Amino acid sequence: MATVQRQPLAAQAAQLLLERIKAGEWRLGHKLPGETTLAAQLGVGRSTLREAIRELAGQGVLESRQGAGVFVTALDVTEDWDAVLRRADIRAVIEARVAIEAEAAALAADRRTPADLRLMRRALSVRAAADDSVEHLVDADTAFHRTVIVAAHNEILLQLFDAFVPRVHRAMADMLRIRPMADPSADHRAHEQLFEAIRSRSADAAAGVSRVHLNALKSALA
Repeated sequence: MATVQRQPLAAQAAQLLLERIKAGEWRLGHKLPGETTLAAQLGVGRSTLREAIRELAGQGVLESRQGAGVFVTALDVTEDWDAVLRRADIRAVIEARVAIEAEAAALAADRRTPADLRLMRRALSVRAAADDSVEHLVDADTAFHRTVIVAAHNEILLQLFDAFVPRVHRAMADMLRIRPMADPSADHRAHEQLFEAIRSRSADAAAGVSRVHLNALKSALA
């Protein structure tokens, strides 16, 4: 059985525990052996073991329950969300945006307030005037789409959208520098149609316009 060989001991112990969990030694929801047994198996002291457990608990793999012991709550460390997005193919990112924004558009049509509409109308006007640079156009486009998400009044959808922004912004700016839009007015009309569908409380139309627009963007970015 492998034991810790070098510093830092707690990090090494955490890695060994994680490897044993990934290998299936303890299944999801199962309790780990007691401190004395586990520390001896790893070749570390109990204080080092506790630190290793705290590290894995912070990564969502283990959970210490008072008076009950330590339990497996995940079979691997969840990768940082930002890292996943930075690595993701832009097609996959846009497909995720379709899922988020089409639903958000439908919700916005049902839930939008007069204040939401004012923000959307203002953002749409800014977008229409943003033709002096690629960066300004992408910023204005992103700002408009965000007002749609805001009008859905769902904090989780808003946070998901905000997480996608840096990855999509970079890809769109790069694309427009290489291949400017053939018909900017048609693209802007699609945004006006989205606004009108939300304003008229047509959830199906709003979701449909959003889906068509973003799928066209996916094709362009691909």
